[in-house]
Amino acid sequence: MESSPESSTPPPALRNVAVLLAGGVGTRVGLSIPKQLIKIAGKTILEHTLGVLNAHAAVDEIIVLMAPGHLDAVRAITRTGGYSKVTQILEGAETRNGTTQRALEALGPDECNVLFHEAVRPLVSDRIIQECFDALTTHQAVDVAIPSADTIIEVNDDDTIRDIPPRASLRRGQTPQAFTASVIKQAYVNAGQDPDFVATDDCTVVLRYLPHVPIHVVRGDERNMKVTEPIDVYLADKLFQLTTNDLPDAGTDEEYAAALAGKTMVVFGGSYGIGADIAALAERLGATVFTFSRSSTNTHVERRADIAAAASEVLAKTGRIDLVVNTAGVLPRGTLLETSEETIYAATEINYLAPVFIAQEFYPHLQQTQGSLLLFTSSSYTRGRAGYSLYSSAKAAVVNLTQALADEWAADGVRVNCVNPERTGTPMRTKAFGEEPVGSLLESEIVARSSLDVLLSRQTGHVIDIRKDDPFAGALDPEQSS
Repeated sequence: MESSPESSTPPPALRNVAVLLAGGVGTRVGLSIPKQLIKIAGKTILEHTLGVLNAHAAVDEIIVLMAPGHLDAVRAITRTGGYSKVTQILEGAETRNGTTQRALEALGPDECNVLFHEAVRPLVSDRIIQECFDALTTHQAVDVAIPSADTIIEVNDDDTIRDIPPRASLRRGQTPQAFTASVIKQAYVNAGQDPDFVATDDCTVVLRYLPHVPIHVVRGDERNMKVTEPIDVYLADKLFQLTTNDLPDAGTDEEYAAALAGKTMVVFGGSYGIGADIAALAERLGATVFTFSRSSTNTHVERRADIAAAASEVLAKTGRIDLVVNTAGVLPRGTLLETSEETIYAATEINYLAPVFIAQEFYPHLQQTQGSLLLFTSSSYTRGRAGYSLYSSAKAAVVNLTQALADEWAADGVRVNCVNPERTGTPMRTKAFGEEPVGSLLESEIVARSSLDVLLSRQTGHVIDIRKDDPFAGALDPEQSS
């Protein structure tokens, strides 16, 4: 007997609800505000995490559970950040399990898939989120975990070893954790009947109180770290200093052209080297590009009047400025005691004051277009080096300037990032170091393409490392383009 059309129609897909658990108060970090409101890489930790969930195609709705007394901060973030999938902002409970139960009450009676994620794991990947939802098509409970590189020991009350389980069978748990709503709700109903109930996560509740429900494990990621201790803030900030290995396979010229259509770019230091390559690439891909330099336009980047004149010239011709790049710089060598006062002033003005003047003069125009500013640093910003004290200290200042401006300008939609290329074959480097072995330097064209990716991305406050051995250098993610 043939089935009727009605019986062969697949059931409608369940809605996918992401619950962002942001109820912690951050006492271990040592701050008076919840740790999820600490700023790293230009945004609060909460914004980073919320941004990943909101941008994920599989997430239909987001519910935020926030620490008591801080809901207004979340409302302000969602109001100004365009997080359109957030439907409810609720006060968290005193315990993790209590917070989960409040989220379950907010889901309503209809069946759905629910994904719980800790707000203080801002580096969760799209892959992990997608695999959690995919797993819910065949399982009712899903955890995320990674293998343990360390030996795990079990101890007695007196701190002596009770057991050392085989490491091969051990995993380190992460979030998200995902469930069909009816399963996690029933697990908590059963747990409520146990006067000794206590659990630190939601999979534990299912494991103990619905033991017949298998819990599938999705592969996590070492980068999906939890910000708990003071050192974690530092580590997370460093992890946000993206490398080009974080980029997908290279996009097509058509994708770049679509992202650059109608945009005006200004490049300082654009007569040679990386600046010239950025300008040439952007122009070939459809942007309107203006280059300024001392040799080609008699533009001195250390003079505010010259910067202002460049902005006026571009506006007179195009009426808009979307992307601004500063690659101008000098590389004085020698010990500080041997350095003349003239060199000190020149190096400081060109390497540091110029980015400051460019930022000040171009901010109003970038605000109009929700545009992007790209500055350049070098690996010496992490540690001052003998013989390069002026250069190293200026490049460290540029990094701090980038992060501060990203914070100041985030509410206005103006993005500021900084590129840190590995040793690159440029005229400035050749002048300072002479000819170097062929193949030992990064090609400036690779830096140019990666710089274009950064300019077009939604990210702000990042220091992006570009390395010679990155196989995906220069890859564009169309979903990240503005």
